[in-house]
Amino acid sequence: MSTNSVSITLQNTDEARSIIEAIAADNPEVSITRYPAMTKLDCPGQLSINAGTVSEIIGREWDPQELHLSMITLSGNINEDDELFELSWN
Repeated sequence: MSTNSVSITLQNTDEARSIIEAIAADNPEVSITRYPAMTKLDCPGQLSINAGTVSEIIGREWDPQELHLSMITLSGNINEDDELFELSWN
């Protein structure tokens, strides 16, 4: 990945797999690398996790704060509110 790429690594849990599916849907440039216990997602520029997309996939309301339960590490500056969790270097 280039130096302006952001990344997030999530545990391989049922909920995290739904979040990963939502990230892939909303970020077409994301690169996904799966390991036995975790999944690393790299994206050039910025990566967005939309609460609405995750809610649709999970089948219930999802709060971006729940991401912290599955997250192992991240790289980038965070912009977070009730509807969005975003990583970027801007």
